[in-house]
Amino acid sequence: MEEIKNNKFKVIDNDGKEIECEVLFTFESDETKKNYIVYTDNTKDEIGNIKVYASIFDPNSDTTKLEPIETEKEWNIIENILETLQEESGKDSE
Repeated sequence: MEEIKNNKFKVIDNDGKEIECEVLFTFESDETKKNYIVYTDNTKDEIGNIKVYASIFDPNSDTTKLEPIETEKEWNIIENILETLQEESGKDSE
């Protein structure tokens, strides 16, 4: 992965294709003491929802390397944040 610029970065997929991703948000969990990045490549799933991904990253590193999230606890933290943001977004549009 290259450096994040203007909330965008590029990754290489399993087929060697370069994909541009957009950072939705980053956060540090008090519970796990890790930093997470939530992002999208703006593709849609089979029912039309925009695909969202999350990874662990080190914001203080010279090179940004995405690490996989491997525990259910971490996924629950991220899912709760996404649900809260979605609820708040729905309230703003009312």
